[in-house]
Amino acid sequence: MGMRDKKRNQKRVLARRTAAPRSGEGKDFLPLEGGPGKRIRKQLQQPEEPENTATVVYIGHIPHGFYEDQMQGFFKQFGDIKRLRIARNRKTGKSKHYGFVEFESPAVAKIVADEMNNYLLFEHTLRVTLVPPEKVHPKLWKGVRRGFIPVDHVAIERKRHNKEKTTEEHKKMVEGIVKRDEKRRKRIKAAGIDYECPALIGSAQPSAKRIKFDEEH
Repeated sequence: MGMRDKKRNQKRVLARRTAAPRSGEGKDFLPLEGGPGKRIRKQLQQPEEPENTATVVYIGHIPHGFYEDQMQGFFKQFGDIKRLRIARNRKTGKSKHYGFVEFESPAVAKIVADEMNNYLLFEHTLRVTLVPPEKVHPKLWKGVRRGFIPVDHVAIERKRHNKEKTTEEHKKMVEGIVKRDEKRRKRIKAAGIDYECPALIGSAQPSAKRIKFDEEH
């Protein structure tokens, strides 16, 4: 065998060693660590995501002026709204800048949470997340049908002022008026103002003619 034949045989052997295995060959060997077989096993072992049943969406960083009517008109473009509420201060009625919206469909609530989170609205970045059914407070929707009724502080103060006072309460009220008048006289005198304050006429007994708030105040 000449040198040319030897070199030709060596090339054939090398070509066979480096050639890809034929179909059906190598089935007795396990895949290497991290190969496609391991990825497939991981996919089979991963549990399926639980079905979304949440219909309530939390909305934070609500801007000023974006109230119930505006929220109703804005979010109804996604789907039917069942209920909505904005948290408000009980005394002043001002918004606390967060609220909740309940949709008829869980799919719509999921879309709103995904699409409206970090949405820029009136220079405020909204924070929108789903609220699981087990975390919805049982009193969340209490009184939502009648809407927000602000506290009438004027009526409360009028009722307190017009309340009939006892003898002790009336006496205490007159004593307070006299003390404040004495302090006022001292301040006027200390300021060097020559002014004679009119004398107070008070009685320890409740007067029949008491000054009351105007009912239309």
